[in-house]
Amino acid sequence: MTTIRPAYLVLALICGAMFFNPASGRALEGDPPAPKRRVLLVTGEDYPGHKWRQTAPALLAELLKDPRLVVDVLADLESLGTARLDDYHAVVVHFKNYDPHVPGRRGYENLAGFVERGGGLMLVHFACGAFEEFKDDFVHLAGRVWFGMKPPPGKRQHDPHGPFTVRITEPDHPITRGLADFETVDELYTCLEGDPAVTTLASATSKVDGRSYPMAFVHEYGKGHVFHTVLGHDVAAFTAQGPAELHRRGCAWVAGLDPAAP
Repeated sequence: MTTIRPAYLVLALICGAMFFNPASGRALEGDPPAPKRRVLLVTGEDYPGHKWRQTAPALLAELLKDPRLVVDVLADLESLGTARLDDYHAVVVHFKNYDPHVPGRRGYENLAGFVERGGGLMLVHFACGAFEEFKDDFVHLAGRVWFGMKPPPGKRQHDPHGPFTVRITEPDHPITRGLADFETVDELYTCLEGDPAVTTLASATSKVDGRSYPMAFVHEYGKGHVFHTVLGHDVAAFTAQGPAELHRRGCAWVAGLDPAAP
């Protein structure tokens, strides 16, 4: 059975604390109701160094600061294949599965079909490594994917965890319009590969090799919008002002909202 929980209950179960959803507050009398978009955050498994039980609630809380987003959480990857994704405007992928059978081909095809029909997709951090067993297909959905445990010659996984500057390289895109460059403390990923056409929104320069690498980009898959960012190693990386706003805006955009007008 697919178990999808509302945001406030997920935070209570994962964190052991209740959470007030700001989207539940009543609008002032006479104000037109704000448009709502339903989002499904899919999580539940990752590399042991990525503590999803901590980062999923942090990401969730930041997304809910946009009162137009109503977010449910699916933390059972086995259920992705049967989840009714068409009940949502967008899906956020926050996992890297290590079991090739979970969520498996059925889970992948359910997600890909949802986006192809016009649903929105947002991928964060090590979600670039999800569906590694279907990487040749997944790269068309994700735009870029993790190249795996054995880097190609001259490549590596990421810079040492630490501070770096994220530069906005596409200031006219709805997600990044008006968003300034920002500092973050994170893993600067250098581990992406793929050929699909993407539009890079933000990049960062490696302190190891001096090269620039994409930190966020967008592309189209079928009728759907895809926003992919490799930022988000830990709670601090999700809750810092710059990354948090980028994630919020990206989620709003793939859900069909104006990112700059919450």
